[in-house]
Amino acid sequence: MDYLFAPPAQASVAIVGSAQRFPVHRIYCVGRNYEEHAKEMGHSGREPPFFFMKPADAVLHAEAGQTVAMPYPTLTSNLHHEIELVVAIGTDGIFGYAVGLDMTRRDLQNDMKKQGRPWCIGKGFDASAPIGPITPVAQADDVANAGIYLQVNGQDRQRSHVSQLIWNIAETIEQLSQAWTLQPGDLIFTGTPAGVGAVVRGDTLVGGIDGLGTLSVRVE
Repeated sequence: MDYLFAPPAQASVAIVGSAQRFPVHRIYCVGRNYEEHAKEMGHSGREPPFFFMKPADAVLHAEAGQTVAMPYPTLTSNLHHEIELVVAIGTDGIFGYAVGLDMTRRDLQNDMKKQGRPWCIGKGFDASAPIGPITPVAQADDVANAGIYLQVNGQDRQRSHVSQLIWNIAETIEQLSQAWTLQPGDLIFTGTPAGVGAVVRGDTLVGGIDGLGTLSVRVE
């Protein structure tokens, strides 16, 4: 095919125990999917799930054992961390799981909320989706009951269990697939527990999920 200019490189994520890489198609995110986080954001109860998206090239991939540099984004003075379990969709359903961060320009997101406008500028900016290697299902532990945490400069910020999801993994996929046709390469960020907060340049974020390793990000 004769393109006007060279197509951009395919966004991809490493796979634990494989030389192959996982090509990213779309990034779906679930909002307010832990009860305590919903409360800290001013909501409560088991509300119907809602979704937003990030562009595929928002992926900021960290290899195993690597601390990846994330540039502090423009237009914000209130960059927040949100640690999340990521579900990777393959050709036959769920391929695997990873540790991810839904980084958020909270001030811009809040402005959009007040105006009733989309959150894209607060959620879908460059490098807003740091992610570690994908662990295939067969190699993952009991993800549905795994502990999930985030530390900033060695201090706990977020700590919970995946079992505290309001809408579990299967329910999230069921709801999501009613609105979009899920395809191989899709990533689903399943929501964040309570404890979200701001980070600044020089901070190191280390997040983990039992059985899936850790994700390390330095804000620069």
